[in-house]
Amino acid sequence: MTRPSRRTLAALGVALIATTFAFPATAQSYPDRPMRVSVGFPAGTGPDLLARVVGQRLSEFLNQPVVVDNKPGAGGQIATQLVAKSAADGYNLLMAEAGSVSIAPTAFEKLPYNPARELVGVAELAWADFVLVVPVISPYKTLAEMVGANKGKSRALNFATFGAGSPGHFGAVEFGTQADVKVEPIHFRSTGDAVTAIIAGDVDGAWVSTAVASAQLKGGKMRALATTAQTRSQLVPTVPTTAEAGMPSLRFSSWLAILAPAGTPEAALDTLSRGLVRTVQLPEVRQKLIEAGFTVTGAGRTETDRMLKAEALRWGSIVKTSGFKGD
Repeated sequence: MTRPSRRTLAALGVALIATTFAFPATAQSYPDRPMRVSVGFPAGTGPDLLARVVGQRLSEFLNQPVVVDNKPGAGGQIATQLVAKSAADGYNLLMAEAGSVSIAPTAFEKLPYNPARELVGVAELAWADFVLVVPVISPYKTLAEMVGANKGKSRALNFATFGAGSPGHFGAVEFGTQADVKVEPIHFRSTGDAVTAIIAGDVDGAWVSTAVASAQLKGGKMRALATTAQTRSQLVPTVPTTAEAGMPSLRFSSWLAILAPAGTPEAALDTLSRGLVRTVQLPEVRQKLIEAGFTVTGAGRTETDRMLKAEALRWGSIVKTSGFKGD
C-alpha cells in the first residue's frame, strides 16, 4: 500500500480541523430564518390557539419568526404527513395531537406516514380534556340519565366526531363500551360542521375538547353532562367529572406536543426543546393556556418520546378493541 505524502496528510489535517469546527458554528447559527409550525386544524381550534400563543413567545426567545400554517383535514393527517415528509432541518415543525399520531397508525391501514419512524418528539406542551355535550333540546340532563335511558338498548346514540380516528371518535366508542350503550359515530369533515350539528340537535351528543366547547356552553348553545378531567375544569366548574357522574374508569384526553421530522439535527432539537419548555412555563403563557382549557405540562425530548410510545400503545389498544379499520 502506498503511504500518503506529507502534503496529502497536511491537506487532510486542514480538512479535519475545518470539519471539526464547522458543526459548532452551524449549531450556533440556528435558527437563522423563520420556522413553520403546521397545524392540522382550522384557526380558532385548540391546537391552533396553542400554536399561536406558544409560537409568539418562542419567536422572541429564538429571535426568529414562528409562522403558524393551518393545514386542516383528515383529522390532522394532512399536516402530519406534510411535516413527516419535510426537510429535517429544524425549520419544519408539527403541532401534533393524539389523533393523527397515536391513533391513526392502528386505525388506518394505508396511512401515508409512519410517526414512529418519521417523527421525533421536541417538547410536550399540554393536555386537553374532553366534555360530553348534548343539544339544549336533549332530554338528558345528566350522564346517568343518558346511560340509564339507553343501556342495553338496540337504538344507537349518534355521536358527532371531528373526524374518523380522532380522540372524540374513540372516546365515544370507549364510552359506549363501558356504559353498555350502543354508539354510532357520525364523522364530520370539520370542527365547525360538527359543532353546528350538535347545536342544531342533529346528533345526540359528542365528546368535545373543553377548549372548543367552553364558548358554546357559556353561550347556552349546548349542554354539558360530564368532563374527562381528573378534577373539575375552571372553564366549566359546574360540570361534574366522569368519576363524579358514576363512570370513574372513563378517562381520556389528548396530548399536544411539538414534533419534528426524524433526522433533524440534535443541536436544533435541543434548542427548540429548551425554548418551548421555557415558553410554556412563563406565567402569562401558562395562564392563557389554562384559561383556554389546557393542562400545561412542558416536558423535554426524553419525556416527550416516552409519552408518545405510551400513548401509541394505549390508544392502539382502544382502537383494536373497537374493531375499527379505516381506509
